[in-house]
Amino acid sequence: MISANAAEDTALSLIRQHAEEGARLRARFFDEAGPDVRQAAWIMAASLAAGGRILICGNGGSAADAQHIAAELVNRFLLDRPALPAVALTTDSSILTSVGNDAGFERLFARQVEALGAAGDVLLALSTSGNSPNVLAAAEVARQRGMSVVGLTGEGGGRLKALCDILLAVPHAQTPLVQEIHITAGHLVCRLIDYYLFENPAALCPSGPAATA
Repeated sequence: MISANAAEDTALSLIRQHAEEGARLRARFFDEAGPDVRQAAWIMAASLAAGGRILICGNGGSAADAQHIAAELVNRFLLDRPALPAVALTTDSSILTSVGNDAGFERLFARQVEALGAAGDVLLALSTSGNSPNVLAAAEVARQRGMSVVGLTGEGGGRLKALCDILLAVPHAQTPLVQEIHITAGHLVCRLIDYYLFENPAALCPSGPAATA
């Protein structure tokens, strides 16, 4: 039987291991993917400035992240500014159960992109594996409609990689650590959208963010 002290030591060790691995992963990801995070935010800000909207989808913890990011955009992140049109495709139980019942789980998000998406809009697609069938189907419909697709995945990007304009693939296979980076990336995208739209709108020039940001 493990003593109370040994159990506490093990628990603290688990905390340290997770925190240290997460810190290393966070530093590596944002060092390598910073320009892609910036580009993703610029694409979304440019869409919003032109009257577009952001549609967001994911399953499980990624569904919670989709709702979280949509809330930051519709309400506020750090700035007091006008509401921004963002929709989490994970929240309407009547739509989800209707589509799931009639067309199958794989069409949950695609059907909503068909209804709500238009050329110039952006789909933010979250899948830690990059292989979630309903997220892939949504990305396929988004591309057919002339939308941009930004993907948040884990290592490698899975099949979603081929459907993305910008892929933010966290270089790790462990879902919890990947999701921790995803929500941080989501927060940074929200911060940069505010920056491009309300602090430095000149940066939304056609040549892209690197020219003026």
